[in-house]
Amino acid sequence: MIAGIDIGSRSTELVVLNGDEISIKRKLPTTFDPASQIKKILEGVDAKIISATGYGRTLVTSELTGFECVSLTEIKAYALGVSHLYPEARTILDIGGQDTKAISLLGKGKVAKFEMNDRCAAGTGKFLEHLATVFQIPIEDFGSYALEGTEPLMINSMCTVFAETEATSLMAQGKNPRDIALGLHGSIVRRTTNMLGRVGLKGPLVFAGGVANNPCVINMLKNSLDLNPLIPEEPDFAGALGAALHGKAQ
Repeated sequence: MIAGIDIGSRSTELVVLNGDEISIKRKLPTTFDPASQIKKILEGVDAKIISATGYGRTLVTSELTGFECVSLTEIKAYALGVSHLYPEARTILDIGGQDTKAISLLGKGKVAKFEMNDRCAAGTGKFLEHLATVFQIPIEDFGSYALEGTEPLMINSMCTVFAETEATSLMAQGKNPRDIALGLHGSIVRRTTNMLGRVGLKGPLVFAGGVANNPCVINMLKNSLDLNPLIPEEPDFAGALGAALHGKAQ
C-alpha cells in the first residue's frame, strides 16, 4: 500500500492506494500540533511508502520512523491528482485554507505554468472562514447564505482585516447582509479569475481544494468565466491523491 498525505494549513487529508484502488480516505483538522495529527491519521495504516505534500510535508520525514518517506510540492501533487481524475484537464484552480493556486497543464500531470498566492489569507478559505464569523454564519452555510443576495456590494480590499471593516461599515449603513456576503465572495472570484488569466486559462478547468465546496464561489466562477468547472466529488482530497500517485511511481 502507498499512502499520500496532504498536510495543509487548515486540514490534513490521507489517501491510501492498494494497487490502483483507493482503500482508505481520512481527513482531520491540522490544528496547532500537526505532528500529532499526522500520526493520528496514519494509525493502523501499513504503507510501504508515505508520500507527503502541503505545508507540513517536512514533518513526515522528521517525525515518522519505520517508513520510507518521499515528498513533493503542492503544485505537482495537484497536477498529478487532478490529471488522474480528469485526464482531459488543462487548468486547475485550487483555493485552500491559506493559499490559492492556478495551474496550467500540458497533460499527463505535467505543469506548464503556475501562480500561487501564499503571502496572506486574502482570497482563501481562511478569508471566508473569518468573515463568516462576522456574519455569525457557520462556514459550511456561508456560500448558500451569500447566494440569497441579489446585488453584490463592492468590497475593494482583499486584506481580511480591511474587508471586515468594509463589511461592518456597510452593515452599519443598513445594507442587506446577504448582498454584502455576495460581494465578499465576488472579491475572491475576481482575484482568482485574474490568476487564471495570467497562467493562460484553457478548458477543461478543474476546481479543487476546500473552497470548491462553496456553492456561491462555484456559481460566480461559472458566470465570470462563462464555463462550467469540473469539481471532484471530494475536492479537498486531490492533493493527497496526487501525493499517493507520486509515491506509487517511486
